Amino acid sequence: MEFIRILSYRILLTMPRIQFFLLSFLILVSVQLSAQEQKVEKVFTFKIDRDIDPAMNRRVKLALEDAAEQKADLIIIEMDTYGGAVNDADDIRTMLLESPIPVYTFINKDAASAGALISIASDSIYMAPGASIGAATVVNGTDGMAAPDKYQSYMRSMMRSTAEARGRDPKIAEAMVDENIAIEGITTEGSVLTFSVSEAKKYGFCEGEYASVDAILKAKGLENAEISSYEVSYTETIISYFLNPAISGILILVIIGGIYFELQTPGVGFPLFASIIATILYFIPYYLNGLAENWEMIVFIVGIILLAIELFVIPGFGIFGVMGIVCILAGLVLGMLPNQNFDFQYVASADLFAALLTVILSSIIAVALIFWLTPKVNEWGAFKTITLAETQQRSEGYTSSFYQNELLGKVGVVHSRLRPSGRVEIDGDIYDAYSRGEFIDQGEEIIVISTEGTSLKVKKHQA
Repeated sequence: MEFIRILSYRILLTMPRIQFFLLSFLILVSVQLSAQEQKVEKVFTFKIDRDIDPAMNRRVKLALEDAAEQKADLIIIEMDTYGGAVNDADDIRTMLLESPIPVYTFINKDAASAGALISIASDSIYMAPGASIGAATVVNGTDGMAAPDKYQSYMRSMMRSTAEARGRDPKIAEAMVDENIAIEGITTEGSVLTFSVSEAKKYGFCEGEYASVDAILKAKGLENAEISSYEVSYTETIISYFLNPAISGILILVIIGGIYFELQTPGVGFPLFASIIATILYFIPYYLNGLAENWEMIVFIVGIILLAIELFVIPGFGIFGVMGIVCILAGLVLGMLPNQNFDFQYVASADLFAALLTVILSSIIAVALIFWLTPKVNEWGAFKTITLAETQQRSEGYTSSFYQNELLGKVGVVHSRLRPSGRVEIDGDIYDAYSRGEFIDQGEEIIVISTEGTSLKVKKHQA
């Protein structure tokens, strides 16, 4: 830099005629060298160390936002993954391509499938001894077999375009997906391409072999830079806690139990409140992690509405009740799975089984607890303070009748035809009355069989 400045000064003194052109050139070179000599003061690191899924997608998004807030000059990702969901890998690679901060990826052993795509989206790739990158064929989540060609084509396109964007060989990147691609001296037809460290270095998919992130920093002269790592926030820790299947199962118990006990008591009370809180705590963590979609929560709410219609509007228990229960259980299961519009092809069978098992077992336990607790609830002192747990007997002074017991068994005549309601005359007084569904003509004798309510219940009197 100093040499260029001295040379520029001498040109100004000795060669005035061409000074403009030479000086412009030297200034341009000086600016480029200055940019290269600019020191990295802050390095931000985080890990991609498990399957690529909605939760990892969210972690990367939050980590990149954290790096931007800290005004980091460089981001280093430590990667060790066998891959995961293609859609989440696509989101992550897009975030890396659009990142205004340079991104290095250090492959600490494995960057397979979706991990390879994310690595190629980085500005620079470094690998640990014994690491590998490649094998990006798309497979389904049930039996691990290769997915249909339309999915492979999409993955090939992403690998190719990502490699082009980072100045790497797109044909090699595509061969990591398609076993039918043969590249002379690199790969033969019939095998998906996977690079070792030396191969990745040779063909431009690795800039160096290092044992650790610290070794990379030292080699780049960044050992004195300020290093910070992504730390999971307290909120994220709580969210992760509620994603535990055991916690989800407990919340399902509260949801189902709260709905049942609320339906058994008039008004809006504690069971409904508990059920609503449990529903929020169940769905929100899955929603924030990209698992629960809006339509899946709507399915759950529709199930509640159908069940309410069956219980309060339509007598008996039929199609609305069955559909309501199915929608409730479906909403709870779907909310735990990263399916794409009800497509479970790329949902791991273990995840699907875990979700079904959690919901079904929790529902069975909830029903069992309901049957076990219902007879015992009235015995709890705390429950007696908020509910009426005793039967109100007429003998104790409780009654809903407008009439005295003396009318019970009295004989009278129909004053106006009962069809089945009308009026009757007993001992010269007129009373509203109704029969058990039968028609009784005017003048016929009747006998009072019930005095509860606002009308007498009567039947024909057989003399």
